Order: sequence, then C-alpha cells, then structure tokens
Amino acid sequence: MSDANKTIQKWHASFRKGTDFDSWGQLVEAIDEYQILARQLQKEVQSTNSSDFTEEQKKTLGKIATCLEMRSASLQCTQSKEDFKLEELKKLEIIILNILTYNKEFPFDVQPVPLRKILAPGEEENLELEEEEEDAAAGAGSTEAFPPRAPASQGTLLPRLPSEPGMTLLTLKIEKIGLKDAGQCIDPYMTISVKDLNGVDVNPMQDTPVASRKEDTYIHFSVDVEIQRHVEKLPKGAAIFFEFKHYKPKKRFTSTKCFAFMEMDEIKPGPIVIELYKKPTDFKRKKLQLLTKKQLYLHLHQTLHKDS
Repeated sequence: MSDANKTIQKWHASFRKGTDFDSWGQLVEAIDEYQILARQLQKEVQSTNSSDFTEEQKKTLGKIATCLEMRSASLQCTQSKEDFKLEELKKLEIIILNILTYNKEFPFDVQPVPLRKILAPGEEENLELEEEEEDAAAGAGSTEAFPPRAPASQGTLLPRLPSEPGMTLLTLKIEKIGLKDAGQCIDPYMTISVKDLNGVDVNPMQDTPVASRKEDTYIHFSVDVEIQRHVEKLPKGAAIFFEFKHYKPKKRFTSTKCFAFMEMDEIKPGPIVIELYKKPTDFKRKKLQLLTKKQLYLHLHQTLHKDS
C-alpha cells in the first residue's frame, strides 16, 4: 500500500470515528475527532514537500476540512443559522476514500482555508535570524485597524460547550498583548491550545480572528475563547497555551513570535496578566526563556460558568 493510500485509510478511520460518535449523540467526542481530522487535512493542504496529492486534490481536502469545522460549529451552537447536518457530512466519506480519482464537482459551496505557509519552530528560527534588523526600520506605536487579508482573518473560534450539572466551563477573554514592536506586526492572531504535561493536545486548537487594533506597545484582541472541555475534566498538570503569530510578507509565511501559558491553579474568575516567553513554543514547559525584561505581558480575563 502506498503512503498516500495509508494516509487516506487513516483519514477515513478518523472520519468514521467522528460520524459514529455524532450519530450516537457523543457530541464532545465527535467535535474532538472532527477538529483533529480537519487539522490533519489542513496540514496536508499546506504541505509543500508532498507529491502524493495534486493541487486540485488538496483544494478538495481543504473543502472537506471546512465542512468538518462547520459540522463542529453546528453541534456546539443549536441556534446556528448555518446548520450543517450529519447526513450532509456523510456524503464526504466517498470523496475521502476516492480522493486520488475524484473528479466531480464538490457537493457543497464552501471554500478551503486560504493557504499560508506555517513552519516548524526550528525552521522559523533559522529564517528569522535577521528579523530584528529587518523590522528596525518600521515604525512602532501607531494606532490603526488591521485590514482583513483573507477569510482566515475570521479565526476558528468555537462556541461554548453545552452545560452539564455540577460542571464548570471557562471563557477566556484575550484583551491585549504588550510587545515593544507591536506596530510592526502584520495580521497578528493567537492560537490557543490545551496541552497535557507531555505537550499532547487535550482539546482542538483554536485561532482568534486577526487582532482588532494596535496602539503604542499593545495589540488589542478583545475576543472570547471558549475552552472546549469542562474544567473538572482537564488532566492534572495541563496548561492553556497562547501562541502569538504574525505574517511576514518578505518571507511569505506565518511566524510564531512568542508564547504564554496558564496552569490549572491559575484558573479563577477575574483578570490575569501572564508572562511572555521566547519561541519555539515549549509545550512541556522545561526550558523557558522570558521574551523581555520590560513590563510587557498578555492580559486576559477569566469567566467561569457553573451549572448547578
């Protein structure tokens, strides 16, 4: 069996797992499976060194990823006007299985997430050695709105999970981040993830929309992020990570600039200010280096929702 066929079989198994959970009413598990598969497909779409799939096939994979995200959103928001039904999603199974030969029109009018190169942390570091010199010429401290460049600027934030008796849900408002070169960052956004002690994903990752404005040494987000697991069900030692990313037009890729994290004992209602660390993101929290000695932080506000 070729590498491409092995990959397709793995995707198909994940798709069936998700739709089975969905049909059994296990919505949290279905959402997790859909989000994981959507990420895998998007990673393949963005891969530049894979010859297993043609550009047209990658476009179809991107559309399947969009449909998986739409179904996830439908499961979490019963009032959604853009309801994407399980019966509709199941039509994509045959396309996944036959992606290498599929040549019909895609059954739904959706668009794949626009391509942008996302590099591994090591690659980012090598490509950014000259970043300080390049950026020094640009001015910081101006106040302006960020024009949206592409549909990706809308983000991939998920709605709040359904409440359960005795369980607590966490909403994190990302208010702003302080950076000495805030004015130089293009299309800045945050990727939020929850990792266990080994750095393994506990929840689906979420991207915020592109930040709303920048002002002096701050980039303002003012956006709510719904953590996709009840607080009581988060594993011991888990942490919530915030990766600050921005676009580099000269190198044409999206780069992680810095990161922050919040541990379980820091979950409490009200405002919280957390430190920023140098990349690459250390999900195991072993080798942490502060980004700056300046008084610049990530500003958050926590809201806990408990259904008694």
